[in-house]
Amino acid sequence: MAAPAAPAPVKKPRKMSSAKRGETLTAYLFLAPYLITAAIFTFGLMAYSFYISFTDQEGAIDKKFGFVGIDNYIRAVGDNQFLTTLANVVWYALIVTILQTIGAVLLATLLNSKMRFKQFFRTIFYAPSVASSVVISMIFLLLYLRTGFINRFLDIVGLPSDTAWLQNSRGLFEILIPGEQTISNPFLRGPSVAWMAIMAMNIFTTIPTLMLMFLAALQDIPGQLYEAASLDGASKWQQFFKITLPLLRPTFVLVLVLSTIGTFQIFDQVAVMTQGGPANTTSTPGYLIYSKVLGEKTSPESGYGAAMAFILAAIIFFFTWIQRRFIEQGAQKD
Repeated sequence: MAAPAAPAPVKKPRKMSSAKRGETLTAYLFLAPYLITAAIFTFGLMAYSFYISFTDQEGAIDKKFGFVGIDNYIRAVGDNQFLTTLANVVWYALIVTILQTIGAVLLATLLNSKMRFKQFFRTIFYAPSVASSVVISMIFLLLYLRTGFINRFLDIVGLPSDTAWLQNSRGLFEILIPGEQTISNPFLRGPSVAWMAIMAMNIFTTIPTLMLMFLAALQDIPGQLYEAASLDGASKWQQFFKITLPLLRPTFVLVLVLSTIGTFQIFDQVAVMTQGGPANTTSTPGYLIYSKVLGEKTSPESGYGAAMAFILAAIIFFFTWIQRRFIEQGAQKD
């Protein structure tokens, strides 16, 4: 009969040395200002806003804290104005995210190729992203005037040049359908002319920033892969679709997630250029929440604004999760 195996020795937890303990304490002391600030002004305010969303608080002066449960959330789901802003921002996210991602990939690929004055062109293409969104919005506000540069250019080339770009509420599908058709559904109507004008501005100003992300990713791809593909007879287009795009998948995830979050949170361009008009066709959830909380057009409704903010956060989380799952599943299949 075999002898029973000796029990394994119990490892005693190693005590942290005084020097290691001192380093850890020093690290936490350096992190303390950020941790305290984040705890108060991020997590603390989020918790306070979540509590307010269940009350009928009306502004910061009256401070009526009557508990109403989920009434604010039910009201938001049935609010036509809030639903219109969601339809607007969904169209915005779909069109802007797709076009700016495609433009950024193509521009990064061009600037990563062998060409003269490469650094000069990189600087020129990135220049629109240097200015703040408010400054860019003011510049495009002048360009979109009836007497602005865009209409003057259209007049020179012989195209209709009397468009009030930021005052036209006609939807894209209303324009494409023959006749003077009017579609009441804000999503089926499509983005208005004014909304598409703001989209064009944002695509122009965000492509350079995304271009830098793709450019950094392209420079990490080993050149030997392209050399081997060339020896096998692969064309440039085949190399782009079979090597470049698959290896850029992690960057695509990052860009799409950041773009989706940014497009759903659009606020400053609308506040500067249109204030949600015409006929709410450029209004966004962020601008509507701002108006409700501060009471720009109605009496302040902080509780209702907070409820809409958390609904918007849930929608952003849902779309972000869908994007990540879709792209990651595609990577596993590859």
